[in-house]
Amino acid sequence: MKKSKLREQRGVRLNKELRRYDYGERETAYSSVYSKFCPSHKGGGCWQHDVPAVCDDIVSRSEVLTAYAGEEYGDLGKFQMILLWPEKDVGMRAQILKEISPMERRPLQLITLPIPKPGAREILVRISACGVCHTELDEIEGRLKPELPVILGHEIVGKVEKPGSEVTKFKIGDRVGVAWIHSACGKCRFCKEGKENLCSEFEGTGCQANGGYAEYTVVSEDFAFLIPDRFTDSQAAPLLCAGAIGYRALRLSGIKPGQTLGLFGFGASAHIVIQVAKYWGCEVYVFTRSKEHRNLAKQLGATWTGGAGDEPPQKLDCAIDFTPVGETVPDALRVLEKGGRLVMAVIRKRTPIPPLDYAQLLWNEKELKSVANITRKDAQDFLPLAAEIPIISEIQEFKLEEANEALLLLKQGNIQGAAVLRMG
Repeated sequence: MKKSKLREQRGVRLNKELRRYDYGERETAYSSVYSKFCPSHKGGGCWQHDVPAVCDDIVSRSEVLTAYAGEEYGDLGKFQMILLWPEKDVGMRAQILKEISPMERRPLQLITLPIPKPGAREILVRISACGVCHTELDEIEGRLKPELPVILGHEIVGKVEKPGSEVTKFKIGDRVGVAWIHSACGKCRFCKEGKENLCSEFEGTGCQANGGYAEYTVVSEDFAFLIPDRFTDSQAAPLLCAGAIGYRALRLSGIKPGQTLGLFGFGASAHIVIQVAKYWGCEVYVFTRSKEHRNLAKQLGATWTGGAGDEPPQKLDCAIDFTPVGETVPDALRVLEKGGRLVMAVIRKRTPIPPLDYAQLLWNEKELKSVANITRKDAQDFLPLAAEIPIISEIQEFKLEEANEALLLLKQGNIQGAAVLRMG
């Protein structure tokens, strides 16, 4: 029998079986169906029935997922399972990354997966918006190694759909956010000192755990944050990483009211940081190639704008480098005042940092500091502050289906402010 005919017949039979069950009985439905149609399942040895998300053969979006123990699809002895997931009942759309690739190849694949189940102390979140971040480009292109396959995205806003049996902090309908920090051990010296961002067991949302380029996600109640009412879902999404990591970088810079701050690069994070710095009474100097970004910086109160190699009218007490290239580092150190500090607010650089002349760029007690991840306290402190200021996020919205296009525009420097995926 031809492969297509075999798959069609099995799909029809399984479709009829699954339609007998409602959403709440789907686990029973799966077990029943697998027992009838998966020979290995009967003997308790089916290697994929508990993790259908790993299935690679997608017949059509939100319809048939197939998986085989061998490569010969027509061989009944090799058949493992074929299952129809009714989209409205048990499936969610998600953009999944399966392999490292240049962004130009548009590597994210839109597929349908089972809706995850929350554990006892987890919440199931129905996602409405998820911000798009440079970190995703680092993951996709291999500068930061994610656990593949993975659903990217760590600026998540949505509502609690279902709390786990032991959840006490949230209830159904609460609007919550999920940030880059997905979990930490809570036991090591870094966690005990309030530096959980340095925990060796730190897991990043959308990197070591599935993230927000999807319609649903699960997260521990201890790592979710209430979203202030002042913001729409799309406005709030960038605050959870671009805002929180920018806020951490700003604090680590040691900037004080009345001092001068330089921002190198003016994307999602910098356009939020300038609003905090102005609120604190600082003068802000912005270095960026883009004419559009310079105009936005001026609208948000920049004292001066120019390119990375330009000389500002005065030296900078502190500076933050948001750019993905190493060449910016010596440019920033060159315009720092004596005793000034440069903070690098990126996880990875696409190009190496050039050799640094110690006498010219680092002497006179200049400092160079990196930012690694965020803590929960960063988000907990920043979100109320953002509402108080209030922060106005400049956003460009995209559909979930347009995730590849949004990321490519981000790589090209063609996003004004922050990009946000909408799930509806």
